[in-house]
Amino acid sequence: MANPGERILDVQCSEDALCVDLADGRSLSVPLAWFPKLLHATPEQRQRWELAGAGFGIHWPELDEDLSSEGLLRGAPASRQPAALS
Repeated sequence: MANPGERILDVQCSEDALCVDLADGRSLSVPLAWFPKLLHATPEQRQRWELAGAGFGIHWPELDEDLSSEGLLRGAPASRQPAALS
């Protein structure tokens, strides 16, 4: 069951970190290197995020990237699976 305090309030990206503010007052900072799509995106692309999953997720439509507060709290980097062949 999702904890209401883990709802995402704000997201910021620097050149090397993703920072997420949660409803319970915590702020998480994780390396962008964990999320290659974000790392290789432009600063403008990183700014174009939206809340997803009733506020427990972050979605970057242009980058096809989705993160959850649960995964960020666990310290889970993006999977390193190779892209599917078309």
